[in-house]
Amino acid sequence: MLYTEENVRANIRNRQGQRVFFLGEKDTLTPGARDFLTREKIPIRPASEAPIAEYRLPNGAVLTEKPEHMTHLHGDVLVPKTHPRIAFRGAVDALEAELLLCQNALNKPHSGEIGEILSLARQLIRCEVLSEKVKCDKLCGLSAEQIRARSHHPADYYGQPHFMPEATDGEALLRLNRCRCAVRSAELAAAHAFTDSEGNCTRPDILQALNRMSGMVYILMIRMKKDLG
Repeated sequence: MLYTEENVRANIRNRQGQRVFFLGEKDTLTPGARDFLTREKIPIRPASEAPIAEYRLPNGAVLTEKPEHMTHLHGDVLVPKTHPRIAFRGAVDALEAELLLCQNALNKPHSGEIGEILSLARQLIRCEVLSEKVKCDKLCGLSAEQIRARSHHPADYYGQPHFMPEATDGEALLRLNRCRCAVRSAELAAAHAFTDSEGNCTRPDILQALNRMSGMVYILMIRMKKDLG
């Protein structure tokens, strides 16, 4: 099996109080997955050292083997791969891919700002899997209120009104637009995954972070459009 960063995050085990990732003899890691393990200082151990697995389902049932149509929600809890939270993780994974391509296409300082947005996207997955609160006081130096004001009234702040992207705007701006669309897709997936049966949002921190990301990417588009004249 080829483990992506998302797969690795979902399969981290806890052994004697330490996070560990068990890798099978014929399994491999993507560069992003290996970088994640290195960055988080999570040791890689042979799968032969892993204790006999026991998996739980949300309804309380226990399995000794992991079915192919199921994946880890958190810890040893399995859910179908069609679960809304798994769909959300996939949407954020697609967003990360778009941000990386965009960062590669842009020059400084925009590439640095995209890097900050990428870091926030990666934080979302960690916080969702580990049930931690997302920390995002400012993004690219702007508070939530500042992002909202600038994205809603760009002409007042940048001298560039709202616009519809055109093919003539160039690859960099069109890459930014794809990122904006990917953020919105992740936001919709989050709204579906974190709304309970009574219509209440169970992870407002994740929705707020995605909303800020969407506004910030649009601000970068406005600034670039202004520079293009």
